[in-house]
Amino acid sequence: MNDTHAADASKRSDIGDIPLSQFLCFSLYSANHAMHRVYKPLLQKLGLTYPQYLAMVALWEQDGQLVGEIGARLHLESNTVTPLLKRLESLGFVARGRDDKDERQVRIRLTEKGKALKQETTDFASCILAASGTSLDELRDLQLRIATLRDNLLESAATA
Repeated sequence: MNDTHAADASKRSDIGDIPLSQFLCFSLYSANHAMHRVYKPLLQKLGLTYPQYLAMVALWEQDGQLVGEIGARLHLESNTVTPLLKRLESLGFVARGRDDKDERQVRIRLTEKGKALKQETTDFASCILAASGTSLDELRDLQLRIATLRDNLLESAATA
């Protein structure tokens, strides 16, 4: 590496010289906001927020989960998940009840209304695919790469 390339590399390693548009964290953050803007009109029709929708998806995949299990799947603390689930219960989509084996635990079950709601989301995937401007294979690859990045960051944060 010649001196010019070495100088360029050292400049790039100085965070102060990297423009905001090239921050990975900002790209993820702003993409997350853009994704929410695509979901917002879809979810407004259902009367759900994005986190509530994610909880419903988790329950459609596996009904009867404990609050802690849902929180773990969504990467949310129980003090965030509990109010969200209470709201879903007030909307009639889920029922909360004590676990048969451990009464300290709360188990969440879909109601018939909650099960039926899934049918109203069948076009969501095609809407997201169309909005992304990419192919299904590209989106799948991107999702796997982001999930790997998330897992690596969580592991790093846990050992720090």
